[in-house]
Amino acid sequence: MPTISSSRRWLPPPPPPLPLLLLLLPLLLTSSSPSSSSIVVGAHSPLLPSRRQQQPWLHWKSTTSQLLFRRNYYSSLLLRAGDIGSSNIISLSGEGGGTKAQHDTDAAAPIPPSPFPNNNNNNINFDRQQQCHEESAASTNSVNADDDTTSTTTAAEEEDEDAHVVISKKLKNRNATNLSRKLTHAGFGIFFAALNQFIPKHKFLPSMALLTSSTLLMELLRYRRGFHWMNVTLHYILGGALRKHEMEGMFTGSFYYFAGVTASAYLFPKTAGTMGICQLALADPSASYFGRRTRHIYWSRIENGLGGLGRNKGILGFVGGALFCFPFNYRVFKIAKWGVRGVPGGEMAVICASLLLGFAGAFADLAVPTPALTMPKKVLGIPVPPFHLDDNFVVPIFSGWACTKIFSLMGWDDGLELAEHIIF
Repeated sequence: MPTISSSRRWLPPPPPPLPLLLLLLPLLLTSSSPSSSSIVVGAHSPLLPSRRQQQPWLHWKSTTSQLLFRRNYYSSLLLRAGDIGSSNIISLSGEGGGTKAQHDTDAAAPIPPSPFPNNNNNNINFDRQQQCHEESAASTNSVNADDDTTSTTTAAEEEDEDAHVVISKKLKNRNATNLSRKLTHAGFGIFFAALNQFIPKHKFLPSMALLTSSTLLMELLRYRRGFHWMNVTLHYILGGALRKHEMEGMFTGSFYYFAGVTASAYLFPKTAGTMGICQLALADPSASYFGRRTRHIYWSRIENGLGGLGRNKGILGFVGGALFCFPFNYRVFKIAKWGVRGVPGGEMAVICASLLLGFAGAFADLAVPTPALTMPKKVLGIPVPPFHLDDNFVVPIFSGWACTKIFSLMGWDDGLELAEHIIF
């Protein structure tokens, strides 16, 4: 008789009815074989236990085989994923959720040991999987470190490139009065005029040429990568004397200032060159100041009249600049070294020369339009620097030329020497 599982116990069938027993009784009594009296139950009878219940070891054996097969299958998938390359693994890890620190922690976390240590093939697969995982984690950390270094370098470069933009936001535009710029302008002009008067020409000109060339080189480089520290240095030295457009791609007025002083000292005699530089120091800032103060007087504004001459400037600013220069010019000519004969033409000649020279300097400033005429970005397809017509270059040259003509008109000698200290 087959063994019956305790979970599914076999129960005998109910006894047959009494009439049926009476009919079968002769057969039972006459049967010679004891096995013939047994009731045969079919192999597929629901009363018998299943094969899984009869032989449970077969079930566990098949389950173990399935687990091993599944483990080997998924291990092969992991190995294939590891062979793709650390870059793909890093990119896939970046697409998931969580923070960067969580991804780094997951990549560095060890893989749990194999649950089947006795299987040699499984151990080999496990070692390969562990090695690939460690290599992926190391490459992830190295790439993250490189990314941090690159991002830091890029941020520093962007901050360096945007230095002039940040500075320009702190500066005033050309419509502001900007007294600090005008005082700086006048101070540098008097200083260079004194140098031209006291230093011999063969020493002063090379020094000014070197200063002008260095300034031009600075202007050409300060907007390029790696040279933006020049903008920071300029702002540190000049501060609010700079204008907004001078940090937005245009040259500063310093280059044109030094170039005008150099040209005036080279082209004209010492006295005419010195007086031309003095008109640059006084007429230019004073005309600008009076023009700003009287810009609300409509009839004095030139706007676009006179063929573009003096655009966006005013007649009252021109007159104010000329009159501002008059006391200084009169004092310089009055105490000049005229000799024993005195001033040719007397006092009236000194007054006229002083007024004419002041008006010459103010007119040179008036003639330069605002905004200034700028060269195109390309000439015949070749990029050119942003040169423009600047009053700092025009005023000393025109004033020095006017001084020679005034001396000729008044009958004065071009070799006239000024006082030892110019004004005293």
